[in-house]
Amino acid sequence: QVQLAESGGGLVQAGGSLRLSCAASGRTFSSYTMAWFRQAPGKEREFVATISASGGRTSYADSVKGRFTISRDNAKYTVYLQMNSLKAEDTAVYYCAANPNRYYPSSSATSYNYWGQGTQVSVST
Repeated sequence: QVQLAESGGGLVQAGGSLRLSCAASGRTFSSYTMAWFRQAPGKEREFVATISASGGRTSYADSVKGRFTISRDNAKYTVYLQMNSLKAEDTAVYYCAANPNRYYPSSSATSYNYWGQGTQVSVST
């Protein structure tokens, strides 16, 4: 069992940056693939990024490549999403998620067993 809690969301101007954090409870965190998804009002949950258990392998949605970076600090039981060059279309609730495989770079929300409560990111223009 892994419990996840996102933080770091807020209001930022287009072109700005935010870093989201997802704090995990449970010693199995260090062996889990982690991911970020986002969901805008009235739209389906959208894949953002994944990272392997060790942090050595990552994958990204085309829409965020070159702008977002996923990372993790297993000693702190935390996964991060650094978001740069933010655009209005990045506005969404951002969720972290966990999969028990050491690396399972799935873009499908159904592949993830555990979810946080989400944190709101709003990008103004």
